[in-house]
Amino acid sequence: MRLSLRAIFEAVLPRTRRPPGGTLVLGWLRRLRLRLAVSVAGIGCVVGAPLNAQAMDARVLTYHNDNARTGQNLNETILRPNNVSPGAFGRLFSYPVDGHVYAQPLYVPNVDIPGRGRRDVVFVATEHDSVYAFDADDPSLGQHWHVSFTDLANGISTISPVDVVESGDVVPEIGITGTPVIDDQTGTLYVVAKTKEIRIDGTHYVQRLHALDIATGAEKFGGPVTIGDTAFGVGAGYSGPAVDGVGAGSVGNKVFFDALRHHNRSGLLLLNGVVYIAWASHGDNSPYHGWLIGYDATTLNQVAVFNTTPNGGLGGVWMAGSGPAADQTGSIYVSTGNGTFDVTASQQPAYGDSVLKLSTGNGVSVADFFTPWNQAALASSDLDLGSGGVVVLPDQPGAHPHLLVTAGKEGKIYLVDRDDLGMYQRCGAKCDGVVQVTPAGTIGGGAVQSMMLGGAFDTPAYFNNRVYYQGVGDVLMAFGLSDGRLSSSPVSFSSTPFGYPGSTPSISANGSSNAIVWTLQTDAYGSGGQAILHADDALDLSRQLYSSNVVPADRLDGAVKFAVPTVANGKVYVGTQSSLAVFGLRPTSIAVYRPSTGEWFVRPPSGQSITRAWGCPICGDGPLYADYDGDGTADSAIYRPSTGIWYILRSSDGALQQVQWGASGDVPVTGDFDGDGKADVAVYRPSTGIWYILRSSDGALQ
Repeated sequence: MRLSLRAIFEAVLPRTRRPPGGTLVLGWLRRLRLRLAVSVAGIGCVVGAPLNAQAMDARVLTYHNDNARTGQNLNETILRPNNVSPGAFGRLFSYPVDGHVYAQPLYVPNVDIPGRGRRDVVFVATEHDSVYAFDADDPSLGQHWHVSFTDLANGISTISPVDVVESGDVVPEIGITGTPVIDDQTGTLYVVAKTKEIRIDGTHYVQRLHALDIATGAEKFGGPVTIGDTAFGVGAGYSGPAVDGVGAGSVGNKVFFDALRHHNRSGLLLLNGVVYIAWASHGDNSPYHGWLIGYDATTLNQVAVFNTTPNGGLGGVWMAGSGPAADQTGSIYVSTGNGTFDVTASQQPAYGDSVLKLSTGNGVSVADFFTPWNQAALASSDLDLGSGGVVVLPDQPGAHPHLLVTAGKEGKIYLVDRDDLGMYQRCGAKCDGVVQVTPAGTIGGGAVQSMMLGGAFDTPAYFNNRVYYQGVGDVLMAFGLSDGRLSSSPVSFSSTPFGYPGSTPSISANGSSNAIVWTLQTDAYGSGGQAILHADDALDLSRQLYSSNVVPADRLDGAVKFAVPTVANGKVYVGTQSSLAVFGLRPTSIAVYRPSTGEWFVRPPSGQSITRAWGCPICGDGPLYADYDGDGTADSAIYRPSTGIWYILRSSDGALQQVQWGASGDVPVTGDFDGDGKADVAVYRPSTGIWYILRSSDGALQ
């Protein structure tokens, strides 16, 4: 049962001091910050959600939520389109970190932390070669553990962009880029770290696979294991995986894994007891190849090695950070970047600009492939097909039940049959043998002449027969999926375009209802500009629910390209250049206003009740609590009908704001009518049926 505001206002509360002569008492209310709600259940507050079965279902253990890379969390019961809005939802707190966060934060509930009990934990990896375990709900508990893979005293550091041919692709340092993966059955987090190590025999560039206990951060299974060690100096050479081949950088008919030149941007994949790791390059600097290497999850022994272009070059697997996708048959799907393509002549096998289906029954091998008919043009123009991730779609009706979807820099969406990918020019010289391909520029606005002007540098999200994309310079779009085919044009789209690199959407929903699309705008990353978190109604993308740049208190620090928000158990976790920001529903205070005395009775989240005088008991003042200054906190405000004056005590600076707006008989109303994150002053005139709105965004009458 819930009582009306009128019933609460007329309730009898203990009498306290009243202001003399009906004057407005300001001193007591300076800096009073309220979020107001009324409930018959009593005075209370919304706090971090408890550990429960629902939280267990909300775990995020891998890039984009699952091995299919759909990006959907269908167990979100707290965040809904009707409660995610500026003021009600916002940045609750942040944790500082020591480097840029390219990796998606991961979330595990109910972790048994020694000395702290069972806690919900969010895991963050940085380019400073650190992994953090933070409390997901309570900032007072802060960091549960932190491990660093650098040791400056012993010559072990992160890698400078200068060391990788002055690539500005990842700056100012290179350490951990790929999203880790967590095995919740064994409580293990797997992560690849890259270090520069000065030793007696020279300089070594080393990549290692670490297996960390999620409760303590301790190494497990005898780890870490060295993936590759490239040395310069007396001990110059390669130590690590190699395949037969005469391609770029080969030595003695062998192509070695170069731990300096190869970059693990792609998220890790845990599949059937094997951790798979993919590599591309730093800034397309040759010689390099695409690699996929597998390690046993419990012994850390190497069990699979695959190279995309052993007799050619390039063909990296990076997919803007997306991990290799997998289906229920155990097949792995990746999309490669520009590079050698040859399946019939002297450089075979070489799979640049291709979607690969990889068998994992005995190591890793190509089971099938798709290559666009214009692959040569894509390769020569640096228009990687592999700039976007692959999503394995749920089974569909029709002739092609098993589908995947992907897009690259050219901006075409490819809908591909996983049972028959289509190969290369099988249906003609200018024909792609896939289920469906949309025109160039479908994603990214049609600008296909430069990788910085258009196309897809993201992974789409899937929800309820819709595929969501936000390309470069484009708005967020939803394409319908029916009878195994995509709609020819978007069925819904937003109004906010993002510059390079677009965004990888995340979906939160409670089953098939209350769906929200979360995107991170990072197009200001190059200038150190802020990241912006956006939330849109998944069913109607024109309805923006939230943007973190509206309320000043919600604003994020420096953006990191390709970053992806993680949504779990009522919170949204965002990595930036120097922090992990935690968003959620704001703590709620309970308050009532007594017109007879002009007093407010407030129970804030701290639980310490407050009585404050704000109003004139003989003037007929009425309470109008709302966030008028856009700081994310409701302001104490009253409307005096005899004069039509609004008295607003701003929570942001404690200043009194008086607004003349209204006439006798008008009904005051509040709401953010212009969508700027601030409540507008407005009245409704019953005699004429007209609303008069004073827009806070520009001071204009609406």
